[in-house]
Amino acid sequence: MKYLLLVHHDEEAFGKIPEATRQGMLAESIQLCHQLDDKGQYVHASPLHPTTTGVKVQVREGKRFTTDGPFAETHEQIAGYFLITAKDLSEAIEIAGRIPGARIGTVEVRQVREVAGLPGEGS
Repeated sequence: MKYLLLVHHDEEAFGKIPEATRQGMLAESIQLCHQLDDKGQYVHASPLHPTTTGVKVQVREGKRFTTDGPFAETHEQIAGYFLITAKDLSEAIEIAGRIPGARIGTVEVRQVREVAGLPGEGS
């Protein structure tokens, strides 16, 4: 089964963490990706640029509308993700607990729905 592990944290607070600590967290995340890859569980992972760089797209009555970010007034923003395979939710939760971002924010674990007809999903 595939799981999306969404890493949430407060961008403002994260920006106040010393650069060396942030780089260490990134290195730790990369190491985790390699460990997962060695077990055949890694699909993809990446940090995201800050919410201020995002654009929201909506289509209403056939017209496209765009709005520059950020979009939601929340204390935590989506900072990155890991797309993994795991045998079950318990294993996905165990992996989520190894993500450095879990120490400063939250990792949301969501099972990915399989949809026939998508590229790579079979027919």
